[in-house]
Amino acid sequence: MMKHFDHEAMMNADSFYRRNLINCLSGYKSLNLIGTQNREGKTNLAPFSQVFHVGANPPMVGILFRPHSVQRDTLENILETKSFTLNHVTPDFCQAAHWTSARWEDSEFERTGIDSTYLDGFFAPFVAESPLKVACELIETHTLKVNDTVLLIGSIEHIYVNEKGLRADGSLDLNALETVTVSGLDEYHRGVRIARYGYAKPDKEVEILD
Repeated sequence: MMKHFDHEAMMNADSFYRRNLINCLSGYKSLNLIGTQNREGKTNLAPFSQVFHVGANPPMVGILFRPHSVQRDTLENILETKSFTLNHVTPDFCQAAHWTSARWEDSEFERTGIDSTYLDGFFAPFVAESPLKVACELIETHTLKVNDTVLLIGSIEHIYVNEKGLRADGSLDLNALETVTVSGLDEYHRGVRIARYGYAKPDKEVEILD
């Protein structure tokens, strides 16, 4: 049996119920801890599920931030220093990663026990435990007129990946890296591969790759 919500029903629902429902609609989402620091050297670490691919030539990523109507340490640090890192989460520190979403007054690294590290002189801190670390520099931001959400575009400057998850063709085996994914606002998942398929063509049956 299917439950139907029209737009009116969504808007009339309890705000907490509506938030939970709408945040689950896109299905499983990527999970990244974004590492930043301000010019005074105070570090910040926060979980984000709104990181997405923008382009490979040149390499770029996008991030959506909620409206900048209140203090947003991650966004403000990026606007100030132009630097940030993306760090995949594994089951070993998933609970601590979720804890970084609390309203800490001091550094989330120090309070949650997640270790920071600095690589090749890059300004923003990385998560030492992460099997995939990405260093990014700010390119541009746009405030969306529809709801004041901030779209940020970053240039990928460095990639550090555990070799066990790097295939010969450049693709990543996220199962081997044990990358955690998220649904909604607070439910975390391990990925389970079904299959990897070859390039789809209309006149050729889909090939299953090793």
